[in-house]
Amino acid sequence: MSSPLPRNLLALLLLTLTLQTSDGQFEGWCIADEQTPDDELVKALDWACGIGGADCSKIQVNKACYLPNTIRDHASYAFNNYYQKFKNKGATCYFNSAAMITDLDPSHNSCKFEHLL
Repeated sequence: MSSPLPRNLLALLLLTLTLQTSDGQFEGWCIADEQTPDDELVKALDWACGIGGADCSKIQVNKACYLPNTIRDHASYAFNNYYQKFKNKGATCYFNSAAMITDLDPSHNSCKFEHLL
């Protein structure tokens, strides 16, 4: 009887390789961590949309990513915009521990989260 361990390790290796880009970086979107308190998200959101240089125009009233109108959703959009815009220049998805990388596309309805390689 053969052990399933080698098969499982091979499957895990293949999954890891498919999630990586050609330069070895993992593909993904940067979103707000669900465990981060709103006051911390507000600080990080203000930074991302201010001196961070994220394009936050789509989270303004009546724009594609305004709804749902929550700090967490707006922060996720801003964090991802910043990360995608600057990751090739060394930017990270950190935001003082307020964010995390996900491999699940957070886009919803007319709100599309960018994903650049």
